[in-house]
Amino acid sequence: MTRKGRADRRLDLIAAAHRAIIRHGTEGVHLNHVAEEAGLTSGAVLYHYPQLSELLIDAHHSGLERFYEQRLKRISGMRDPAEKLIVTVRSGLPHGPDDPDVRLLNELGGAAHRNRMYALLLTTLYDRQVSLYQSILETGAALGTFTLSCDSSIIARNLVALEDAYGYRITARHPVIGPDEATELILEYARTATDHPLKTSH
Repeated sequence: MTRKGRADRRLDLIAAAHRAIIRHGTEGVHLNHVAEEAGLTSGAVLYHYPQLSELLIDAHHSGLERFYEQRLKRISGMRDPAEKLIVTVRSGLPHGPDDPDVRLLNELGGAAHRNRMYALLLTTLYDRQVSLYQSILETGAALGTFTLSCDSSIIARNLVALEDAYGYRITARHPVIGPDEATELILEYARTATDHPLKTSH
């Protein structure tokens, strides 16, 4: 068995902390919970992360990458603004009620009003998501693909708000709102806001 490097071990601990947060909650997770998930002693965890709070922040930050960095990467090679908008909407929603990244995000939201660092993480994510949508909308308008109903920042903020609202309904197991239904509901607003049919493949 090969010995893992320090960087790899920290990545393993971040993943373990991610699982521990989902199981015990952001404010209920303890060092021993993370150690158990990682299959290590508490001392071994502290060797890499002397402060549990630092590990929890890294775990939350890692979980948030999906909602900006990975989405940006996914659309980077696309030319059609309409396609970019559809893919961005879809990729911001939970895959299902047990989506671990979204459950982690919900945990972060629940603790943000008591933790300034968690609040900053969420605020930064929100601003970056708005900027992502705004860039797509403004590019589409410049190309003549979209005719925007109002300022791009307003549409972008509404799209992020709809993501958050429908994402919560999905994780709350609403009986008639799943990922496909939520995507269509958000796109229906986007069609009105962009004056574009935004046709999907299904």
